[in-house]
Amino acid sequence: MSSILITGASKGIGRATAAELAKRGHRVIATARDPRTLDGLDVAERLRLDVTDQASVDEAVAAAGEVDVLVSNAGVIFNAAVEANPLDEIERLYAQNTVGAIRVTQAVLPQMRERTKGRLLFVSSVAGRTVLPGGSAYAATKWALEAFAETLAMEVAGFGIDVVLAEPGPVSSGALDNVLTYSLPDDPYASLFTGGGIPAEMFVTPELVAGALADLVDQETVPLRVPVGPAAEYVIGARNGAPWDKPFLAS
Repeated sequence: MSSILITGASKGIGRATAAELAKRGHRVIATARDPRTLDGLDVAERLRLDVTDQASVDEAVAAAGEVDVLVSNAGVIFNAAVEANPLDEIERLYAQNTVGAIRVTQAVLPQMRERTKGRLLFVSSVAGRTVLPGGSAYAATKWALEAFAETLAMEVAGFGIDVVLAEPGPVSSGALDNVLTYSLPDDPYASLFTGGGIPAEMFVTPELVAGALADLVDQETVPLRVPVGPAAEYVIGARNGAPWDKPFLAS
């Protein structure tokens, strides 16, 4: 049994992962900005943790006690052409998706180093390896997270700590329904966003992702990167095989 701290466990992937890991017998510390959203989760502890608030992170990690595995899942998204991106909204995404993940990592690392054992599991995205029109800000936060995580893997390997990036494709958690979108007046980029959205067959369920994440917790060793779901495997495979001297768009 491992002691596992999960961020962003109020809904979607985070909630499904908390439930799956608890079902497998682990001690799960589920966290969210509003702990009332964790009601009904049958886990060991339900704590307030806002990844953008250092005091909140410090208090939650202290209350959690020993943490063997961090599942860093909290994240937000919006869509906009680069020219239409509100700069304060880009900062908000980085604060939660990237800096927030690093903040929680820094909080749990000292105890993992002392025990020379631990696992840092980051929920990245297929958007951490590829981009689509309108998704620049979200993808940038995930590409940045991947850079931090790969560097971290090099730095902590000698302390018995491993790092893994899970890269799901689109998830049917509701997060992609009516995504917050910004556009310019008389939007000159409108034709880029008239394709009807993501095809339904590309979506995977939060439960499928939760099972993959729980497997990564349970495995003795893990690779640095793991695509999650058929769409992610296809798109990332195509990206890996495509030339890097021009933009890539999976078909």
